[in-house]
Amino acid sequence: MGKRLTYLNSWFIIIAFAIAVNVAFAKGVNAQKTDTSYLKLLRSKPKQSLFKNNLHLALPPLKPAVISTTKINIPRADDKLLTNVQVFPNPVTDQINVKYNVARNAFVNVKIMDVLGNDVVTLFSQRVENGDQSLSYNINNKLTRGFYFVRIIVGTESINKRISVL
Repeated sequence: MGKRLTYLNSWFIIIAFAIAVNVAFAKGVNAQKTDTSYLKLLRSKPKQSLFKNNLHLALPPLKPAVISTTKINIPRADDKLLTNVQVFPNPVTDQINVKYNVARNAFVNVKIMDVLGNDVVTLFSQRVENGDQSLSYNINNKLTRGFYFVRIIVGTESINKRISVL
């Protein structure tokens, strides 16, 4: 007896759900001009359109046959923010020089790290303008002999260069 009622209840729920879905889709369909009962229903309940006056920005009017001369520069996914990274001389004895190019204004970090990835020295950390950048740093008595990495971080991009200190 219990299984039969559960079976009937499940069919009742499925039929009720199908009717509710049909009613929901019927309210979203544009009425035909001959369907006067549906038009009376729409006229009796004025509703606010979903898209009317909800834009937060004013769009310029469209004029046919007018060509815009405005150039929009949208960065692509394959555009690099950091390019032309050079670290010289290698091996380093007393002074290290770093040159790089930044495509647009960004925050730049230049660090020297040991082989284990620990930060040893931060050479540079500030916002720079776009274009070629250069940096010189005197390493006398600041780094022991061995291998290090120079990490340049610009935005979400980073480049590591290996150097050896004599």
